Amino acid sequence: MGVMDIRGLVLCAAVLASGVTSASATMRISEDRGGQIGHYLKAFGMVRSSGERVIIDGNCLSACTLVLGLVPPARMCATPRARFGFHAAWMPDNDGQPVTSPMGTQALWNIYPVPVRRWISRHGGLSRKMIYLQGHDLDGIVASCDEPARRIQARSDSRYAPRPLRYERASASSYRR
Repeated sequence: MGVMDIRGLVLCAAVLASGVTSASATMRISEDRGGQIGHYLKAFGMVRSSGERVIIDGNCLSACTLVLGLVPPARMCATPRARFGFHAAWMPDNDGQPVTSPMGTQALWNIYPVPVRRWISRHGGLSRKMIYLQGHDLDGIVASCDEPARRIQARSDSRYAPRPLRYERASASSYRR
């Protein structure tokens, strides 16, 4: 085996090891009030490609709700504390006052999966008023972290304690019941 073959083997092993590490990581969203759509498109796009799991454990409001359309459902679950808040997209006008953005609102709508769109439509659509998806309304939209299959993959802490950070990365083994 030549030096180039060994280097290639070492590089391949490093890439595989980093893939295993990132695929076993977990992002916990606990108190995210949202922000600019572009930031969330980029952040959740990276989560999607990393193989990371996402646990919704509190408020996920405004642009944070894009997680529902950008992260595969099989890698996402919600605790009993999970709450999604939806509203129309807006931009500040010249005076800094919020003005609804039809283009931004359409972008949100296009990203949401069909069950989320149906729920939004049944609850008045995307407007300036925040509407909240939580509790049993999440059934069929986001898997519960308490489902038996989920318990094997990512166990929850006993109280779903709120975290001071918006995102907390941890290995799946540190998320125990």
